[in-house]
Amino acid sequence: MKTFSLTAALAAVLAASTASGAFAEPVFNRIASFAVADNLPADADKKSVTSAEIITASEDGNTLVYSDSPLKAIGFIDITDPKTPKAGGIVSFEGEPTSVAIAGGKALVAVNTRESFVKPSGFLATVDLATKKLDAKCDLGGQPDSVSVNKDKTMAAIAIENERDEKVNDGKLPQMPAGDLVIVSLKDGAADCASIKHVTLTGLSDIGGDDPEPEFVAFNGLNEIALTLQENNHIVIIDGTTGTVKTHFSAGTANLTAVDDKRDGKLSFTSDLKDVKREPDAVKWLDDNRLVVANEGDYEGGSRGFTIFDKTGKVLYEAGSSFEHAAAAIGHYPEKRSSAKGIEPEGLEAATFGDDKLFFVLAERASVVGVFKDTGADPELLQILPSGISPEGGVAIPGRNLLATANEVDLVEDGGARSHVMIYERAEGTAAYPQITSAEKDGVPLGFGALSGLAAIKDQPGKLYAVSDSVYSAQPRIFTIDATQKPALITEALTITRDGAPAQKLDIEGVTTDGEGGFWLASEGDAAKLYANALIHVNAKGAIKKEIAIPEELRANEVRWGFEGVTSVGEGDATTLWMAMQRPWKDDEKGFVKLVSYNPASEEWGAVRYPLEKTEEGWVGLSEISVYGDYAYVIERDNLIGEAAKLKKIYRVALADLKPAKLGGELPVVKKEEVRDLIPELKALGGYVVDKVEGFTVDAAGNGYVVTDNDGVDDSSGETLFFPIGTMNAM
Repeated sequence: MKTFSLTAALAAVLAASTASGAFAEPVFNRIASFAVADNLPADADKKSVTSAEIITASEDGNTLVYSDSPLKAIGFIDITDPKTPKAGGIVSFEGEPTSVAIAGGKALVAVNTRESFVKPSGFLATVDLATKKLDAKCDLGGQPDSVSVNKDKTMAAIAIENERDEKVNDGKLPQMPAGDLVIVSLKDGAADCASIKHVTLTGLSDIGGDDPEPEFVAFNGLNEIALTLQENNHIVIIDGTTGTVKTHFSAGTANLTAVDDKRDGKLSFTSDLKDVKREPDAVKWLDDNRLVVANEGDYEGGSRGFTIFDKTGKVLYEAGSSFEHAAAAIGHYPEKRSSAKGIEPEGLEAATFGDDKLFFVLAERASVVGVFKDTGADPELLQILPSGISPEGGVAIPGRNLLATANEVDLVEDGGARSHVMIYERAEGTAAYPQITSAEKDGVPLGFGALSGLAAIKDQPGKLYAVSDSVYSAQPRIFTIDATQKPALITEALTITRDGAPAQKLDIEGVTTDGEGGFWLASEGDAAKLYANALIHVNAKGAIKKEIAIPEELRANEVRWGFEGVTSVGEGDATTLWMAMQRPWKDDEKGFVKLVSYNPASEEWGAVRYPLEKTEEGWVGLSEISVYGDYAYVIERDNLIGEAAKLKKIYRVALADLKPAKLGGELPVVKKEEVRDLIPELKALGGYVVDKVEGFTVDAAGNGYVVTDNDGVDDSSGETLFFPIGTMNAM
């Protein structure tokens, strides 16, 4: 057994990202995204919660079909033109679809109708794809989870989970009734209910053996069925023709090195975990003898990666923490949710594209898809693709060089991103994502996230500083970025310290250099978190030299949204710092926000008023301020996502107009000039428009750079967009 090399994993991702030329390997790039809410019926509340979970495709590859449990429906997406997916409507059920598979012109839908955990029930529905009508349904005698169809479309297998109630006895097994496996014959794609066979699974596992909880099912070319019993940490191989158990084995344990196993506000890959139960979720056959499982964990384990077994149970390959490290290196480590499951690999897909046998590992908490090449020995990580929030299922369409993922989380109730289906195309070219990654230190990635401000390094074109915000409250850091590489590379991370320890109670939203090797930082206040709006002066080693609180004239009218950037004008005693306030405070006239000034030498404060754009929805505010040449540039944005997003722009104010008045009196209004609409760049990767465009600066050569804040992958797709916008000298 071998484990995956972190160095090899990151090198492979970078190679895929920069491949070019006539002999470049084909790569996947996202070409479109589809908001599941767009499939809601005309008379439905557009804010109804939806969720794309398990996804499959029609045999001609022109239609995607996904299960939507909250809506109690399956949805259809027309991808005849995959770059412009179209709503195809839904079919509703009296129950919650948990999975869907295609057999010819039929969709087989597993529907959960349980009355309670102790009275599980469900049925298998046959839906005609052409008419979108329910043809028939078969009683399954329990609560179904996964459904799979064999290669010649003559049989289907359904995992009957009869899941446990996690609120009863702390969720411990056993909780009856036991789950089993259903096998049903198919004729012209339709299920023959009279042919149903139940395969008993009790007595196989050492863990909860009398209460098996089947999770995921898959056929190989020999009509053998691989079935995971997740909570039981067991895998069963069944003869689909006879319904007999051929073999079964424990999924076993893995030893993990260099993982972050604490929710403590910092990225710290320093723990080793021994004998972690794998507890696999999804399973796919790589050939007729080997299978790969995603080790999500849902009971007492979760080894954060994936494992390749042969069908006797021999471990051929263990990913360990390597996939997690690769995700962390591109800013997708979910620190706020990471303690037990890490990036939480859950979904799988496998398919042959051209001469390449590939498999895809979907990490729910990291919101990424790992693309691996099956070499027959150790797999090779080719790419990590950005997904929507919490990818649950994926389907490959090799005949059209397409991949689609279903991303289950819908944040409509919080005003966030909707559940989406993402579509990717494989073609020659360069990988568009990641746009920024991080180097290793001591054998583990530096890791990053929630980038909230940018600043240029003097006299070094393409070299920048960035900061991360309060997501990493126990690890405030200043990052050094080499943007001359593609993707850009974070080469160093400097921790901000107070009295020798990482500084606490900071929400760093802006950074600028002090001309002496140190930095000025803008920390945004939030009384609920005991954070204060403040200017922080740190030296070249990151140690705080001075903390400057806002004066009473400002504090008297304070609200939650404060400093969102800092920049510097002038030198020596003439140095003036300018801070952008995110939103109006109590003393601001509606439609205006302050740009606040501070002179470190004289300790004088001042401000001007900046006019905000209007919006019909949400709010508008500032996210950054950066001086270059004769102008101060600001990011002005709304707080909206996807199609609702209208304003993500760079404006500029002439430095000659930045004449601050004293606080507490009448403040002058500055004129602004639009420089750049960023929405086209935010759409360029085929995803939905993200909310938080947070950082902007101009490097020593006059080139502008923009970065987005991924909120530390918390209620976010985790995507960090980092891109140049060209020379500012021509704007």
